[in-house]
Amino acid sequence: MRAGEVAIEDLEALRVPLTGYCYRLLGSAADTDDAVQETLIRASSRRDRFDPSRARLSTWVHRIATNVCIDMLRAAKRRALVMDVGSVTAQNSGLGAPLPPEVWVEPMPDSRLLGGQDPGDVALERESVRLAFIAALQHLAPRQRAVLVLRDVLVFTARETAEILGTTVPAVNSALQRARASLEANRPDPFDLYDPEDAGQRDLLRRYVAAFESHDIAGLTAVMREDAVASMPPFQWRLEGAQKIAAVAGASDSCAGARLVPCRINGAPGFGQYRPGDDGVLRPFALVSVDIRDELITQLVTFLGTQHRFAEFGLPECLRGAEHATV
Repeated sequence: MRAGEVAIEDLEALRVPLTGYCYRLLGSAADTDDAVQETLIRASSRRDRFDPSRARLSTWVHRIATNVCIDMLRAAKRRALVMDVGSVTAQNSGLGAPLPPEVWVEPMPDSRLLGGQDPGDVALERESVRLAFIAALQHLAPRQRAVLVLRDVLVFTARETAEILGTTVPAVNSALQRARASLEANRPDPFDLYDPEDAGQRDLLRRYVAAFESHDIAGLTAVMREDAVASMPPFQWRLEGAQKIAAVAGASDSCAGARLVPCRINGAPGFGQYRPGDDGVLRPFALVSVDIRDELITQLVTFLGTQHRFAEFGLPECLRGAEHATV
């Protein structure tokens, strides 16, 4: 391949890895879309500048993406999950006022983030796009975030990472050491590795769906860890403890007739929650992310205001009558 011979198809083939990279840096679905599109536009317009004797196409394009993301991050605030906001206290009633969307890490469908074919690669990709991990990355300065993702997640060499960031190998190694130390200080609680084919996990999720849809408080309590946490961005609200979560979910009139349809969110199991309208048709309400630890549910995040994103996650626009999906 000579300079200027980059095909549009070659650039488009990088869309999924670029999406995963930009999302890890930005934590926002909309910002990620903008960053990837801007990266591909810039790469396309500069195809004549690419020199394969100096770097791989992936290295060259990731350098463009890094510059785009860092420019976007200069004016951005740190995103978080409710669990990571230290000022939040458990509340049993009232949601309070919603916080602006730029405060929270946003969910993304696996289909847009995971491109690996090897089981080991897919497992690493799943762990590195978990919502808690993305929130932990927000504690890093933008360049440290980029170094950590490039080296430890995407497995670029130190030399390639230096080329992408326009710096030196010693500077990359120093930044990586600081990033690892900072991430360790803010490391999220460990979760079970999600395996869609694991019979135990599938049974746990089926039991959760059955208990939620039937308002079975005892059943809900049984599938959650005692220290489970539930939250509902964009509200600064959360419940702590399986019994409290089960009692609120089981007694909520607003959940009457609701159904859960499985999907995959950020490398973990999730659901689209549907609620019935006056006409009996079940329509999208919110995306729900689930984390599992010790073969029990340990975290539930209900992303209010995400009903317009169901199609991204492969979820139907509505459910009718007894129509339902299985885990």
